[in-house]
Amino acid sequence: MAYQYLMYSHLVTVVPCIFIGGYLLAVRKGTPFHKLLGKIYMSLMVITAIITLFMPAYVGVQFLNHFGYIHLFSILTLYSVPTAIIAIKKGQIKKHKLKMIFLYFGAIVIAGGFTLTPGRFLHTFFFGN
Repeated sequence: MAYQYLMYSHLVTVVPCIFIGGYLLAVRKGTPFHKLLGKIYMSLMVITAIITLFMPAYVGVQFLNHFGYIHLFSILTLYSVPTAIIAIKKGQIKKHKLKMIFLYFGAIVIAGGFTLTPGRFLHTFFFGN
């Protein structure tokens, strides 16, 4: 039962990131709207990463009877967000940009792709057993 609450909380925080992050990568950077959406995006990404750390890995190898390889994307997120914020505050625009690109493609595209593999909740949700 607790897993379902975690899963739905994760989906509520990560699904908007798919669209917000994609939009932010495509539009002009540095505008007040970009900065506002960026703060929302980064906040949601940190929240979703923290939520996933409480979700046990039911597919694949488990470490410490809880963590799986997919949790590495949570660590990627929890590292990338603060370092990207530090980079932009220091005026390191290229570094910030690269971190945001890697975060989006690593934590959203690749990790999202893994959630569609057999045995995972979203695979069952979209494709049945």
